[in-house]
Amino acid sequence: MAKITSMRPQAKDKTRCNLYLDGVFYCGLTLESVVKFRLKEGMEIEREALDSIQLESEKQTAFDKALDHLSHSMKTEASLRTYLKKKGYVEVVIDSVMEKLSSYGFVDDSEYAKRYASSASKGKGKRLIALELRQKGVGEEEIGEAISSLTGEAETAKALLEKYMRGKERSRETLSKAFQYLLRRGFDYETAKEALGDIDEDD
Repeated sequence: MAKITSMRPQAKDKTRCNLYLDGVFYCGLTLESVVKFRLKEGMEIEREALDSIQLESEKQTAFDKALDHLSHSMKTEASLRTYLKKKGYVEVVIDSVMEKLSSYGFVDDSEYAKRYASSASKGKGKRLIALELRQKGVGEEEIGEAISSLTGEAETAKALLEKYMRGKERSRETLSKAFQYLLRRGFDYETAKEALGDIDEDD
């Protein structure tokens, strides 16, 4: 058994306190957990029991931080895991938070991928969109579904090309640079070639 010798409010977060056992810092806890488990100075407690309370406390704190992070914009599971890991939470806590968020529908990589692809397709090709989704930690299956739902890529490529060529001379060098520009924007060879062909026909 160990004795709780002190419980001090944290300087940067008044909703949490630092708990000391036998005069030595042991862990941080939410005030809600302190009240819930009726912890107080002078109380004797098994360290294993306190570990369990601390874990439950951290799960709730991590969940609240994840919700706050999500309130700004939709996130992928991978990006949320990275965020919580940087905040110092261990894997068992992060796993618990992700499971809870998923059950509430707050984290859905499939929906995220579709929304991201739809928005990005206004100025990018499928190849670049797929690459960016991979970098965000989205799985191949979700990426495939999102990309397959996109339409009008040829029209987007032509619109971007027309904007790029505005005020430029239709020289061989300029058209070559325009072609490379479309490839960098994520359009495949055939789509870029088709867009250039349409420009030539219009001229």
